[in-house]
This record gives sequence, structure tokens and C-alpha cells, in this order.
Amino acid sequence: MKTHLINWMGYQCLLLISLGIGFAMPGYTQTSHSSHGSMGGVSKQKVSCESSGLDCANAVNPFFSQDGKLHLVWSANGSISYAQSIDLGKSWSTSIEIANHGKALDTGSDARPQIAVNKDGQIIIAYSFFKDKNWNAQVNYVISKDGGNSFTTPKSIVKDQSSQRFPSLLIEPDGTLFISWIDKRLVQAAKDKGNKPLGASLAFATSTDFGGSFTTEKIANDAMCECCRIGAALNTTNEPTLIYRAIFDGGVRDHASQVFKKSEFGKIERVANDGWKTDACPHHGPAIAISSLNTSHVAWFTQGSIRSGLFYARSENGNSRFSDPAQIGSQNANVSRPYLLANGKNIWLTWKEFEGKQTLIWMQQSINDGATWTLPRIISKTSNYSDHPLLIKNNQQIFLSWLTRDDGYQLIPIGGLP
Repeated sequence: MKTHLINWMGYQCLLLISLGIGFAMPGYTQTSHSSHGSMGGVSKQKVSCESSGLDCANAVNPFFSQDGKLHLVWSANGSISYAQSIDLGKSWSTSIEIANHGKALDTGSDARPQIAVNKDGQIIIAYSFFKDKNWNAQVNYVISKDGGNSFTTPKSIVKDQSSQRFPSLLIEPDGTLFISWIDKRLVQAAKDKGNKPLGASLAFATSTDFGGSFTTEKIANDAMCECCRIGAALNTTNEPTLIYRAIFDGGVRDHASQVFKKSEFGKIERVANDGWKTDACPHHGPAIAISSLNTSHVAWFTQGSIRSGLFYARSENGNSRFSDPAQIGSQNANVSRPYLLANGKNIWLTWKEFEGKQTLIWMQQSINDGATWTLPRIISKTSNYSDHPLLIKNNQQIFLSWLTRDDGYQLIPIGGLP
């Protein structure tokens, strides 16, 4: 990866110079914990768009069900809405508004509604909203048992009265649901005793009846960042594997990974020692994908004292040791929002780069489980607001799922297998 990185950066320099684009990129800023503002949309601009429709969405999450339907959930102007498509996004069903929380809806940069669909076509959607003025949030979920024609009344996934945000949802092949989130019950308990701990905790629960009931929630790590989404994937034995921004000794917010086996959590493994000591909100979560050889591929953002920018690493031994971090994108560019997808031994990596006027989506591919990578290429761009670039698979076709204010929701084919 390092050898390739040199070629990659040289390629980017030549390309940007040929386009007349310099490297005077705006700096990446942090927000305080109290503001809970958005920092991830480096190209984000305030525009007037007032409906709850997909045309005004700020965060969109897709899911392909086994029958090839594309299910979409999004947040727009305080609402959570759902629609589906049977022709790869060329047309959509009439959208359904799941919930409307107005300004209380959690719309931070990493606060994305989650969706999963089981083999029977039942749909579950999870999201969070602020229930008071102190930024205490609640994770709600709804279920559709009629293929998305109607949804249940939203209800909380936990009974705890503290704060929960940033749900991450996985569905296992047997239909078991695994949901994790950022939980502040331990922080609240410490505050009640006059202490002031940093961050929050990583909590999780499972359901074997598709949301009819959930197991009692457990805390898997009592020290994680309170503002960054959780990256989640299933390994080759269908065990949920998470990557998240943990808090290590001294208030260092570097990334950790854990594997969950039969509702029990595994050892906390440090992905890399970046040395990012901060008490601010990065609002910039990591990504993970796991290949058919059970290799974990991870990507993350850091501004540590040891390294700064976007980075990639892989683990071939159950996440107990990761490779040396390899930098993604130009060191001088404003890079953000990495995302990974694995299909067999094929790995796709995408990310954003803001070059001063436009946001570019770059992509790189490996056909040998991350041993070597193609040169990166630009696969899309916009000059207005854009959502995170996501990767999604339908059968053997790989798509970029991307929402921009100028072009709307796009499902862009980027590769596949014969």
C-alpha cells in the first residue's frame, strides 16, 4: 500500500495540476461537544429546501433486499421518510413519512437513519432525536410487516432515560438483528456523583424476532467518543464486527475494533496509535468491510500528533493486529468520509476530497484482498451540498450511493464481477 501510495499521490498531483486546481484547501475544523454542530460536510452550503421529500434530504441510507428492491430511508427538514424502487432508483414508490421531530431530529454529520430488510420483506428503521434541550437523545425504531406499505408507531429501543445516539444496524443471514449505539448512562451516573467523565459508552442489543423484542442492552466499551458513527460489518462466521472512535488513556480518541460472538463482546483491539488527544467532537466516524477470507478492511479520519488525515489498514487475524496505516488521498487536500465494501476478495474504497470549489468522489479497488490497489480515479463530483458517499452491492454489481443537492439521489454503477 505504501508503494502504491507514492504513485497515487503523484497521480493526484498531476491530475489536479492538469485541471488547474491548486492545493489551497480549507482546513478541517472541530466543533465543541456542546454545539453538536455539523463539520463533516466540507462542501455543505446552506440552501433553501423545505420539503420532507428526497429532493431535500440531507442524509440517505440504502438497502438492497434479496428480491432486488432498493429500499431508501432519509432525513429531511426534521422528518424521517422511506420509499422503495424496483428499477434501481429510476422510479420510486410514494414516500412514507415515518416520523417528524422537527428541529429535535438528530441531523449531525454522522447521524444517519438506519435500515435493514429481512428475507420476508419486513423492514426495520432506526434513528435518533433529541428529547430535551441538553442534547439528550433517544434511539427509536419502526417496523413494516407489509413490505413498506405501513410502519408501526416509533418506540424507543431501550428503557434507560439517559441519552442514546448514532444507532448502527446489522442483519445476520438467519434474520437476527444486531444494533449498537452510543450510550451515556454511565456518563450520567458519573455526573450524578459529581464526576465528569469524557465521552460515552458503546452499547448493543440483539433481536431474534425482528424487533418484536430486544435483549437487555449491554455496554461493550465504557469509553468511546460521543459524536462519531459506528462502522459495522459481519465477518465470515456472521459475527458483528465494529470499528469506532474509542477514548484511550489521556483522552486520546483513536479507533478500536471489537468482535461480538453470540451476544457477548470480544476484546477491545486498538486499530492504530494516532495520538489524537482532543476533547472536541470530530463527527467523523470510520468504515469497515470484511472479505470472504475474513480480512477486516478499515478506514478512518484522524488529526493526531502521530498522523493526520484519512487512513486505511487491514487485519488478517480477527482484528487482533492491524497493518501499518496507509494514507488515503493527498496530504494537502481536505479529505473526508471514507467508505469500504467487500465482495469476495474484491475491495472498494471511496472517499471525498474538497478542492476549493468542488467535492470530488474518489475510488480505489483491490482484487486481492487489499494486497495491492489500483490507482484512484474520480467517479463523481458536485459543487453544492452532498451527503456521505456510500457503497452498496446488488448481486454482483457495485454502486456508489450518493445524494447531492444539485443532482438528487444517485445510484451510480462503479464495478462488479463477471
